Parts: sequence; C-alpha cells; structure tokens
Amino acid sequence: MHKWNAAKMVVTLVLFAAIATLASKSLSTEAAGEPYDVVILNGRVMDPESGLDAVRNVGIRAGKIAVISTNTLSATSTIDAKGLIVAPGFIDLHEHGQEPRNYEYQARDGVTTSLELEAGTDDVDRWYALREGKSLINFGVSIGHIPVRMKVMGDTQGGMLPTGDAAHRAASPEEFAKITAAVDKGFRQGALAEGMGVNYTPGATHWEIVEMFRIAAKYGGSVHVHLRYGGLKEPNTGLAALEEVLAAAAATGAPLHVVHITSMGLKFTPQLIAMIKGAQEHGLDVTTECYPYTAGSTALQSAIFDPGWQENMGITYRDVQWTATGERLTAETFDKYRKQGGIVVIHSIPEEAARTAVADPIVMIASDGMPITGAKVHPRGQATFSRVLGHYVREEKALDLMTALRKMTLMPAQRLEKRAPIFKNKGRIREGTDADITIFDPARVIDKATFEEPLQYSDGIPFVLVNGVLVVKDSQLVSGVRPGRAARAPLAN
Repeated sequence: MHKWNAAKMVVTLVLFAAIATLASKSLSTEAAGEPYDVVILNGRVMDPESGLDAVRNVGIRAGKIAVISTNTLSATSTIDAKGLIVAPGFIDLHEHGQEPRNYEYQARDGVTTSLELEAGTDDVDRWYALREGKSLINFGVSIGHIPVRMKVMGDTQGGMLPTGDAAHRAASPEEFAKITAAVDKGFRQGALAEGMGVNYTPGATHWEIVEMFRIAAKYGGSVHVHLRYGGLKEPNTGLAALEEVLAAAAATGAPLHVVHITSMGLKFTPQLIAMIKGAQEHGLDVTTECYPYTAGSTALQSAIFDPGWQENMGITYRDVQWTATGERLTAETFDKYRKQGGIVVIHSIPEEAARTAVADPIVMIASDGMPITGAKVHPRGQATFSRVLGHYVREEKALDLMTALRKMTLMPAQRLEKRAPIFKNKGRIREGTDADITIFDPARVIDKATFEEPLQYSDGIPFVLVNGVLVVKDSQLVSGVRPGRAARAPLAN
C-alpha cells in the first residue's frame, strides 16, 4: 500500500513539473512575442462590448487578436500606440462607393468593413466575385429590391436608381413573381440583408413592400429601408413613411433598419427617433442610422425630384448642388441636368436634427457615401467617422467617446450577426476576434473633406489594420496590400 502511494506521488510530481515547464515556456514565449505577427504597444484600448478602457498591449496572430495584456509583448512588427486610442475597426453599413478609390478614402477614415446594404445588388455571387482578393478593406452587400426591380421591369438607363417603369409603375403579377424569386435567390447566395429604397420606387405597392419583408423574415435578414417619403408635407412625411415599414416589420417579423433618419425626418427627426425607441420598447427589432452632415445626396433624375419636391423638402433650387461643378441650381439648370442625369448634394437637413441623431445612443453611424462621380461629391463617403470623433465628440461634446465608438463598431456588428455570424468577431477588441483595428489620436482626429473640397483624406488616424494587415501606416496608405475579405452570410440551398 505504501509503495503504491509512493508511486502515485512520483507520477503526480512528474505531472506538476511538466505542467510548470509548459506554463513557464508559454509565459516566456508571450514575453518574447514569438507567437505574434504584429503587436500594438501602450495604446488606450477601448472596447464597447466589455467596457474596457485602459492601456494594454495587443498581440495579433494569423489575422486574429491573440492576446490583450499588460505584459510586455514583442513581434516582428510593432506599433507604438502610446497616447492613441486602439478601437475596433469601423463598420460602415451604408456605403455606395464600393470601388478601390473609395476604399482608400474609407480606410483613411478608419473604416475596415464597407457594406452596400441600402441599394444592394441584383446578383450577389457576381458582386462578391468582383472584389474577392482585390480589396483594401472588408466588403459586403445586400440583395437589393431596387436593382432587382429594375432588372425585372426593364429599366434601360443602367444607373444605380430607376427612372422609368421600375420607379413609377406597379409590378404585374408575372413581374412580381420574378422580383420575389430574385430576392429569395439573393438571400440563398449569402446576401447580408435586403436593401430597399421605397422613395425611389413609388410605384411599388404597399403589399409588394410587405412581401419583400416576408422574404427577409424567412432568412432572418434585416431590411435596410430608405423610407417612402422624406419630407414635411402631410400626409407624405417621414413619420407616415416610418409607420408603413414598422407595420411591415410587425406583420412579418422581419428585422427593420431605417437608413439616414435625418434626411427622412428633417426637422421631425426627433419624432422619428422617438417612434423607433417606442417600437424597440415594445419588442420590435428595429434600428436606425445617420450621417453627421446637414446635406444629403442622390441622383437628380430619380423619383425624389418628381414634381412637389421643393414643398416636400422645404428647399429651393439653390439648395441643390451639382457635384460635377459644385454649382447651385436654378430652374433652368435643374431641368437641363435632370434630363442629363447625375448626382447632386441636397442641403436640407437642419443642424439640430443632425446633432440630435449623432448624439442619440440608439442611432448608429453610417456614411451613405457615394461613388466618386465628380470633384464635388458629398464629403460623407470620405470623412463621416472622423467627423463624428473630431467635431461632435471632441469639439461639440455632443456625445462621449465610448458611445461614439459603440455606434460605429459594436452596434453595426450586432445588427448583422444573427444573419451573418462572421460579425460576431467584428466590432470588438477581444481575444479571438478579427484583427480589424483602427488606431487614432483623440486630440487630433478630424475630417478634412468639405463640400467645397470633398476629396481629402481624414487626419489623426495613423494606423488601420484589416485582418491583421496594416492598410494605413504612419497616416499613409500602404501600397500593394489587399487583405479585405468578403463579409457574407452563410449560403443556403
């Protein structure tokens, strides 16, 4: 019996010694930094999910955050982030500019994942294939009711928005069946969500909209909606338009996301936000977003500028700016350019409405950035996130820094993660998550893009990593890297 106990003791001591050796080796390896591809040293790590706000060192391995520690870490590549904020990379839910040049401006603004969820596409497989292995930042798309409707109903303009039957006519039963089938197919191909711009398709009946929500509900996808109306004149106000989609969401169970609430609500923006809060409190899955500007932007030839637009939006010709030249329109140039077709900037949002939405904790930040079609495009696609951090957080003190970060990282990820589990590993600074990281100087970060000179990079964001790869280093774009990956929902049969 004593011999047996002695033998057990020897085995136990050997096991303890082995464990201690492994632990010692692990600690020394961590101290030496050998496992890490990149280490971010001495940065103020801010994670909206856990509430962490402290100086930490972050080790990155194989595109993931491997460790967050107070221990000294080392690696082949190190970033000294002393005095800087280390935050989750910004997730832009609403960005129409999905080309390499747009991605460069977005990266310099701290965006690591750029998503086209309002307009979307009519061919999800093709959209992703065009960007796979070629993108500076992560990318993703919705199946779009607008482009599907244009394809089915024979819009020949070839632009992003409809102008003919696809805009103004109700779909026939045959067309409706094809629209329904195409949207369903898009979800099965891994679309992140469903995009819908009812303001651009006034001919779409209320029942068509409900049925589009029903398809989204089937796949657990959120519907990202540009409301049917955006204006001040009863009964066609943003409030009435919000009622339509709240009802569709309640009737079908589809999650609802209302895009750019300020350009829909204008001076009624606080009331629209209050309606969304009320819907949330009563159990409806509804969210919203805004951009931090007092102007919108869209195509002049679209249905938004059908007769009555001035009264609806409370503006005149001089409040509309042609992006090709920056000129303000007159009655004559309005007619000329509307026939020609092109993008305009619409100065219609009250400053108080913009400030209210940016500051409200339930309203996410999303740029609604536009393709670069002219020298005077809207600055929002180049500078939305730095404007929030610099102007509204630091200068205006409209909201605190952690709230701002939550609205541009964690909340967008949570909006999509049920449909697309890939987002459970985005929008956070946590061990095991994707190493999409934005490092900025809270004392210097600011937007440089203006309405007069919109094609300017943001300042005060010296480092941006996408999947562990630096795409911005020392405030300069890194050439020759394309680490962006598809942000996509699982495929279905």
